[in-house]
Amino acid sequence: MDKPVVWIVDADHWPRAELRALLIERGYDAMGIETVRDAVLRARLPRAELPAVIVVDLASLDGSEALLAALLETGVPSIAVAGAVEGEQERARHRGWAVFLRRPVTLGEIADAVTAVKPP
Repeated sequence: MDKPVVWIVDADHWPRAELRALLIERGYDAMGIETVRDAVLRARLPRAELPAVIVVDLASLDGSEALLAALLETGVPSIAVAGAVEGEQERARHRGWAVFLRRPVTLGEIADAVTAVKPP
């Protein structure tokens, strides 16, 4: 049986790596991606296999609302992790997220949100 794939989009290496390790422990095939741009490019590759869930740290946005919109247009259930600044932006909150988490949030809570969206 194939494990559900989760993309973790976060510019910060260590939080991305720690969440990836936790999701792997929980039975997912997790992949870290540094930028939203990289995730969009990966999704648009010929014969690209989209993940079951995408986790996006909104603090790591590369400044383009269009790129975020393109990522969400893939139709993959997506989980936003927002800091105080991103969480206050109306346009960030109302993008059709499967789950919208605000800091402070633990890696376990993020992993629980992934499981709520797509059980392993």
